[in-house]
Amino acid sequence: MIFKRKIYQKLLDWKNNESNETALLIEGARRIGKSTIVEEFAKNEYKSYILIDFSDVRDIILDAFNNYLINLDTFFMILSVQYDVGLYPHESLIIFDEVQFFPKARQSIKKLVKDGRYNYIETGSLISIKENVKDIILPSEEQMIKMYPMDFEEFAWALNQNMMVKYIKKCFDDCVPLDDNLHHKAMMLFKQYMMVGGMPKCVSTYIEKNRSFREVDAEKRRILSLYKNDISKIDNYYKSRVSSIFDQIPAFLSKHEKRVRLSNIQMNSTFPMYKETFYWLGDSMVCNECFSCNDPNVGLSINEDRTSVKCYMGDTGLLISHAFTEKEIADKQLYKQILNDNLSINEGMLFENIVAQALTCNGYPLYFYTEYNKEKGHNDIEIDFIISNKSKTRLKIYPIEVKSSKKYSTKSLERFIDKYSSRIDKAYVIHTKNLSIKSNKIICLPVYMTMCL
Repeated sequence: MIFKRKIYQKLLDWKNNESNETALLIEGARRIGKSTIVEEFAKNEYKSYILIDFSDVRDIILDAFNNYLINLDTFFMILSVQYDVGLYPHESLIIFDEVQFFPKARQSIKKLVKDGRYNYIETGSLISIKENVKDIILPSEEQMIKMYPMDFEEFAWALNQNMMVKYIKKCFDDCVPLDDNLHHKAMMLFKQYMMVGGMPKCVSTYIEKNRSFREVDAEKRRILSLYKNDISKIDNYYKSRVSSIFDQIPAFLSKHEKRVRLSNIQMNSTFPMYKETFYWLGDSMVCNECFSCNDPNVGLSINEDRTSVKCYMGDTGLLISHAFTEKEIADKQLYKQILNDNLSINEGMLFENIVAQALTCNGYPLYFYTEYNKEKGHNDIEIDFIISNKSKTRLKIYPIEVKSSKKYSTKSLERFIDKYSSRIDKAYVIHTKNLSIKSNKIICLPVYMTMCL
């Protein structure tokens, strides 16, 4: 099943840029639909295309890269004959799929782009991991874009809810609540998205198997097994540490502060010991990392504290299958609890994860803020996320608090606003209720509007 994806427009923009002299590199976690959307793009926008899948490629193709790049006429002839595809100057696309399995193909991009006969798109996961680039010169002729699991809007499109999405966006732009009945309908649609997730195969299974969460869970567990298999193949000393962090993500997120506690993994552990571990998890895009920012301003990364980190799953649907047993999924009680808002503490974990996922999809690096009160012995201020407008003329930050329960306090957010008022444009509470305006600074948004930020 082919779904409408937002990245398609980025592919078109790249192709139609007449001054562009780059190959396009699409980076993303495994099974998010990179190969599918690129091949669909190739079918629609080019006279012909060749897709070279380096996870399962014939030796004669590898031999062509190893021995014939010095003679491109012969190189292209080999590709054309082996794939039985005619190549047309300026009208053909060559796709290097799963390019991380054969880094030399990525290095060849410099020569191929300079030749100018055809267009090139590379797709890959783990493409920046050190062991995948250590023996090659990275080409400057790459234009890199990141691809993520389907976001809520793409999920709604897949379920033919286009008008609902347009209505949600209009209400956000006008800063008005949805009609109550439509708000409940939007929340129900969003909870389906949270439970199914944004992996295209899971979404297609959900549609084709009559909304069977059990069938979807089986597909999600296959993807999780694939990720664990990738981790098991890490050829480095930190393999066991990556595995430990990945396995305990649900445990970390179920705690109040949701931060990674290395003492829960191994005594006397320090963050420098886990530097490569978090690099791998972040670069694989299996996880979305959120770092503490101890002096929140527009240059958030300048003040980040990488020794204090939250580690969210890249897809919330996968987090559910990672956090709960097959039995909890099979008896349907878990999904009933989510749909009826009866999941208690774990619902906060899921809502915060899905907000992190939405912000990441919208291009925001993730930061959080805490302020510890020594006299009281606990945090006075806890802000789940901070984003900035990145403006060069009107620099502002936007603190975000995520609330999964119907009753909550905003005292922490109000203290943060008082302390950093001059830096703040608006503050957001993301909750399960309809849109409301709490003050001239605080806007309360239903969680499905996170996509609009």
